[in-house]
Parts: sequence; structure tokens; C-alpha cells
Amino acid sequence: MSFEPIDPGYEERVRASFARQPFMAHIGAQLSEVGPGFCEIRVPYAPELTQQHDFIHGGVVGTIADDAGGYAAYTLMPADSTVLTVEYKLNLLAPAKGDVVIARANVIRPGRTLTVCTAEVTAVIGDSSNLCATALMTIMRLDGKPDAAV
Repeated sequence: MSFEPIDPGYEERVRASFARQPFMAHIGAQLSEVGPGFCEIRVPYAPELTQQHDFIHGGVVGTIADDAGGYAAYTLMPADSTVLTVEYKLNLLAPAKGDVVIARANVIRPGRTLTVCTAEVTAVIGDSSNLCATALMTIMRLDGKPDAAV
């Protein structure tokens, strides 16, 4: 789908919001791509992010799927708003084993208050990738709220 953002400065606003998330920095997440109704987040492999089988933990996979969906929705919202996830469902399809995991999220239905997004998370090793999770999320728009701690 093709979307027209309300705020022409959406990319700068999304990147600034992402940069204010200490947890994303803690896990080494990078906001690699932002477009109208789209967001991509990457996390490189680190032993500290794995579970007992050396797979990237499902919590990390869910985190980046959720964040990517929230920011995909945020690209289509006004400058004086912020977002919160109100619901998401994650299907873990395969172990997240790779050099990097990548979450790519798309808006499937924007709304004035609620926006529905999907995300796919892939694990990449060299030139091959493996779909390891899908997610469906609902993101709530909060108008007139600062997108930072108060």
C-alpha cells in the first residue's frame, strides 16, 4: 500500500523518538529504514541476547516486531502526537539464529485513533534469511501528548 504522511517531517520525528529509547540502545537495535507506513529495525547477534540454545531470545524478536510496528504507524501520524501499542500477537515460526535479526513492519489499516500493522522478523546468516516470526499489532494514537517522558 502507498500512504501519504500527514507530517512531512515524519522521518526525523520517528528517528528522534527511536533514539530516546534506552532499551533499544541496550540491545544494539538500529533503526535502518523508515518510510510512509513502513519501518525496519535490525539487531545484530550478541551472546547476551540469546537463550540457552544460542538462539536470539524470543523477547528480543517480539520487542523489535512491536517497535517496528509502532514506528510504522507513527510515520502516518501528526507531529503533535505519540503512539502506544494496545495489542500485539506474535507467532514464533523458527529459531532466530543468525548474524542479525531484522523486523520489517507495514501499516495495513491506518485509522484516526487505532492503526493496525503487521511485522515479519527474519534471521540472516550471510546471504540467506529465515522467517522466524510474524506479528499483528494495534497501535493507538495519542494526540497532544509529548513523545517523551514528562
